[in-house]
Amino acid sequence: MRHQTIAVIGGSGFIGSHLVNALVELGKTVRVATRRRYNARHLTLLPIDVLEVDVFDPVQLARFVENADAVINLVGTLHGRRGNPYGSEFAKIHVELPTKIVSACEGKGVHRLIHMSALGADPRGPSMYTRSKGDGEKAVRASTLATTIFRPSVVFGPEDALLNKFAFLQRMFPMIPLAMPDAKFQPVFVGDVAKAIVNVLDLDAASGRVYELGGPSVYTLEQLVEYCGSVIGRQARIVRLPDAFARLQALTFEMAPGEPVISRDNLDSMKVDNVLTGPLAPELDLEPASIETIAPVYLTGASLRSRFNTFRASAGR
Repeated sequence: MRHQTIAVIGGSGFIGSHLVNALVELGKTVRVATRRRYNARHLTLLPIDVLEVDVFDPVQLARFVENADAVINLVGTLHGRRGNPYGSEFAKIHVELPTKIVSACEGKGVHRLIHMSALGADPRGPSMYTRSKGDGEKAVRASTLATTIFRPSVVFGPEDALLNKFAFLQRMFPMIPLAMPDAKFQPVFVGDVAKAIVNVLDLDAASGRVYELGGPSVYTLEQLVEYCGSVIGRQARIVRLPDAFARLQALTFEMAPGEPVISRDNLDSMKVDNVLTGPLAPELDLEPASIETIAPVYLTGASLRSRFNTFRASAGR
């Protein structure tokens, strides 16, 4: 079935901006929901509709998805208050919102839903992040819709909050105390994430599927930091933190104003390797780009402003 009118929730974020561009290139009719139109100002030159919507309001959400052929949910967060099994922010964004989106789609006769989850999502996972992502998936799978769920590893690209952050820190400091240096990741290029979504958007066989997304190589966190330093020519000394000191570091960051560089929940997530459990599905039609072919361009050419902007970015959104 061809889906022409696409309603994107979270379309002004890192992944969303690349996806919206890919959808426009395919000739899709795209509408994007945002809390404040200013947040999506970088999309306003595209032939899309940018609408201010409180997606947590069932009435506004239903109005937004009405007459869409498909809905794509990209909203997520890496941080939130602590709770059992997770705090209120994780519950609201990762569980309540997907539940409300499902209800709005079912109420308005929208049959296609694509949902962005995360590698390692599991209701019994080690962190609030992975548990809430797992429960969000359950809400999506329990629906009557033609759903497809994507589980990417960490996502890299020009506006990422991963490699840019490591490069920024090494420009600023001669030493980096690094928590969980042996944690493993399989970073995937944001352009490949967008391509995977558009490649299965109209594919009937993708209904009910869960797709893992990752790049061609697995790295430890320490290797990623070292790589960023080598690219920018400012390699900081890495101090591998024992677990107790890592948690103390994370707690200190949590107590500081603003979004933490790392949290205790992030450490809990990294207890499980963030790597694919098998090869990429062939219908995704991907030859994933490597960090080595993409990252040097933006790590060495980024403006000072963009380096600071990485601290406000949210990875996976």
